[in-house]
Amino acid sequence: MSDNKNTILQPQYVSNFNCIGSECEDTCCCGWQVYIDKSTYKKYREYPDKKLRSQLEKVVTRTRSNIAIDNGYAKINPKADGNCPLLEEDKLCWIHRNLGEENLSSTCRTYPRISNNVDGKIEKSLTMSCPEAIRKALFHPNIMEFDEIKEDASTHNLIHSVMNTVEDKLAKHPERSFWQLRIFTITVLQNRNYSLWQRLIILGMFYKKINQFVIDDQLNEITKSINQYMDMIEQGLFKEQLDAIPTNHVIQMKLIKHLVTPKTSKGIKSQRFLDCYNEFLQGIGCASEADVEDSFVLYNQSYNQFYQPYMGKNEHIMENYLVNHVFKNLFPFAGEKQIFDNYVMMIVHYAMIKMLLIGMAGFHKEKFGDEQVVKLIQSFGKVIEHDEVYLKKILMFFHDNNLTSMPYMSVLIKN
Repeated sequence: MSDNKNTILQPQYVSNFNCIGSECEDTCCCGWQVYIDKSTYKKYREYPDKKLRSQLEKVVTRTRSNIAIDNGYAKINPKADGNCPLLEEDKLCWIHRNLGEENLSSTCRTYPRISNNVDGKIEKSLTMSCPEAIRKALFHPNIMEFDEIKEDASTHNLIHSVMNTVEDKLAKHPERSFWQLRIFTITVLQNRNYSLWQRLIILGMFYKKINQFVIDDQLNEITKSINQYMDMIEQGLFKEQLDAIPTNHVIQMKLIKHLVTPKTSKGIKSQRFLDCYNEFLQGIGCASEADVEDSFVLYNQSYNQFYQPYMGKNEHIMENYLVNHVFKNLFPFAGEKQIFDNYVMMIVHYAMIKMLLIGMAGFHKEKFGDEQVVKLIQSFGKVIEHDEVYLKKILMFFHDNNLTSMPYMSVLIKN
């Protein structure tokens, strides 16, 4: 007899998360389009209370261009300030308060939870565009661990991505190696015998090879390569090669200004992210029209005097961020078609966060700490990670300028 329970794979931190509502320093009801799924839209149209139904009709409209997309069947247009018109002064939702949680749209009911379907089973994690999610997921100093839990089968899960690794038709597809690659990637990221930058470069060298195996249809080499790299990591054979990699702060700074400045000039609604970016600029003494090379000394000082003393003791924050990124995004397969492109995008996320935090450390000096890290990662998640169009443009920029190489990735990673 069925117990009406589903088995869910998730990081342990997910069970400890609860929305803190009006106590949150930001709101998830500002800064983006709110989409309404078809079933929820029909509920609103047929709601028995005429007064409440009339209130909904004022703000909820059909999205005719998305008629085939169930979760984008309708939308709530934000106000001029970017806020949802149903967001009340105490930062709580009008629908939640008046109609109950069960009448929220699929997106609003599940955020910040991200659910994927892997081989018919649900995996759940949290997106880092929520401040409380960041505190639960990233700040625990121990290695991020995963649990299988039982969840009521009636629980609503909005599926983001689907991965199938077991079908016979995938026998000659790289997705067949998904679990091997995922376990290897997380194992390397959590190997604290190496600095985080070293782990990332090792993964880059590994995925450059895997990418070529896929292109050359040599999938049988994947398992051999995993075993080879695990042995070399265990024996410390990468140490000398990694230490010889040069640093180049000027290129790092040019990258961050090239990628982020156009984004900030297009009317971003997140004042939190704009605050972080302005602190970055001030922290390295870099006015918008200044030559980046003139700010090299301050950037270097910010890193050595304020960023590294904090992050050296808290490297688990970025480690956990990357492990969550790998798990949540079904790395290295969900996203771009080329495996190495997904590695490039992971490094772009890491490098942009790191460089912005370095500048912010220079601005806050001895006061730099947890509060600034939460603010930057959360607002970065909201403004950058959720903007798929912008991320596609970043990848195109890297390809157009021949920057998708390990030497360039290493420059972005290593300080």
